[in-house]
Amino acid sequence: MADKENTTQLAVIGAGPGGYPAAFFAADMGMEVTLIDPEPNPGGVCLYRGCIPTKTLLHVADVIREAEEAKAWGVEFSRPHMDIDKIRSWKNRVVQKITGGTGQLTKQRKINYVQGRARFSDGQSLEIQPVEGDRVQMSFEKAILATGSYPASLPNITIDSPSVMNSDAALELPDIPKSLLVVGGGYIGLEMGTIYASLGSEVSVVEMLPDILPGGDADLVRTYRLTARKLFVSIETNTMVTDMQEEAGGIRVTLKGKNGEKEEKVYEKVLITVGRKPNSEGLGLENTKVEVDGRGFIKVDPQRRTSESSVYAIGDVVGGAMLAHKATHEGRVAVKSILGHDVSFEPKAIPAVLFTDPEVAWCGLTETEAKETGQEIQIAKFPWGASGRAGSLGRMDGVTKLIIDPATEKILGVGLVGPGAGELISEGALAVEMGLKASDMARTIHPHPTLSETLMEAADVFYGHCTHFYRPKR
Repeated sequence: MADKENTTQLAVIGAGPGGYPAAFFAADMGMEVTLIDPEPNPGGVCLYRGCIPTKTLLHVADVIREAEEAKAWGVEFSRPHMDIDKIRSWKNRVVQKITGGTGQLTKQRKINYVQGRARFSDGQSLEIQPVEGDRVQMSFEKAILATGSYPASLPNITIDSPSVMNSDAALELPDIPKSLLVVGGGYIGLEMGTIYASLGSEVSVVEMLPDILPGGDADLVRTYRLTARKLFVSIETNTMVTDMQEEAGGIRVTLKGKNGEKEEKVYEKVLITVGRKPNSEGLGLENTKVEVDGRGFIKVDPQRRTSESSVYAIGDVVGGAMLAHKATHEGRVAVKSILGHDVSFEPKAIPAVLFTDPEVAWCGLTETEAKETGQEIQIAKFPWGASGRAGSLGRMDGVTKLIIDPATEKILGVGLVGPGAGELISEGALAVEMGLKASDMARTIHPHPTLSETLMEAADVFYGHCTHFYRPKR
C-alpha cells in the first residue's frame, strides 16, 4: 500500500442531496472542500436511484393516465404501446444529464472530488479508498457525514430471488410483471406501485399498519384512496407478510390479517418497500467520539454537530424525515455552524409529498399530531369541486386543508390532495415557517383560474366568507 498524505479544511463524506449542496455552499463561502462519494458524480441515492428517476417514470405514468382521461373530453388515443427499453433509456438519460451537471458544478467551484469510500482513522483524519488508485490518508479540520440510507428488508424473511426486488432494483425496470405485490404502503411503495400499474402490472399493496401513508392525516389519505383503488387491484392494511417462497409461477406469499387469518397468494414479482436504514456502518465511527443510537442513526445537536466536535452529520443518517430537501437544509446549517454562525436546524415545516395520482402533500402540524397532543386547532377545508381550475382540468377530486390556531389565527399546518399538490405545498410551508395568519393568506391576491387559489379560498372558509364554497363561520 502506497499511502499519500493530504489535508483539507472541510471533508464531506457522501455526495447526495445533503452532501453536495453542503460542499457547494462551503466552497461558495470560501472554504477548501473535499467531497467523497462512490459515484462518478455527485447526486447520491436521490439522483441515481431515488427522487429523480422515480419522478421521471411517474411523469410517464401521468401521460398514460391523461391519455386515458381524455376520452371523457372527446379526445381518444389508441392504446399506448410500452417500449420498456426506451422508457428505461429515457430515465437513464435524465439521470445522466443531471448528474453530469452536478459534476460540472463541482469543477467550477474547484472542489476536490474523490470517487471512493472514506472511513475515520480518528476525529481529525480519514482513510480514503478511491475507486482507482492507492489508499489516501487525509487530515481535516471539520467533516460532514452525509452517507444517507439504504432500503430495509423484511425481518425474519430471507429469500434470494430476482423476483423479489427492493426500490433500487425496481427502478431499473427489468420488465413489467403481470402481477406485482408491493409490501409497504408508504410513499416509496405507492409511487413505485403507481409506475408499474400504469405500465401494465396488476398491482396489490399490503401495509402492516392500520392505514397507508403513515404520517398523513386520515382525510387526505381517504381522498387519495378513492383514485388509488381504481389503479391498484387491492390495498390491504393491517396485513403482514409472514413467509415468501419461490416457485415456478413466481413468489408464493403468506399474508396474515388483522385477526390472525392467513392467506397464500402467488405473484410474479414482489417489491419490498418497508423503510430505509442509515448508512452508519463501516465508517470507522468507533475510532471517534461519534455516538450512534440503537437503530444506527448518528446523534447530533441542533447545529448537526456530533459528539466529536470536529464531525457533523446530516440527512438520512441522522434520522427524522428521510427527505432530500430536509438534508439540503441541514447541510447549510452545518456549514454555517462550522463558520461560526449562530444557527440551528429547527424548522416549523418540512413538506412531505407523495408524487402519485392524485398527489398528496402536507407540512407543519397535522390534525393527527394535534389530536395526540391535545392542541386546540380549527380546520378550514376547500373542496376542489368548487375550484374553476380543477373543473377545467377534469380533476375535482382534490381538497385543500388549513390547520389554524383559533386563538392567534396563525396557520400551523397545510394539507393538499390533488394534481400538482407537490408544487402548491411550498406556499403552505412558507406560511407555516413565517408564522403567517389565515388573514395573510386570504388577502394575498392569487391568480385566477389556478389551483393555488384553493389556499386563499381555504383561508376564506376559516372566516366564513368563501366566494365559491358556502360554509358560514360557526
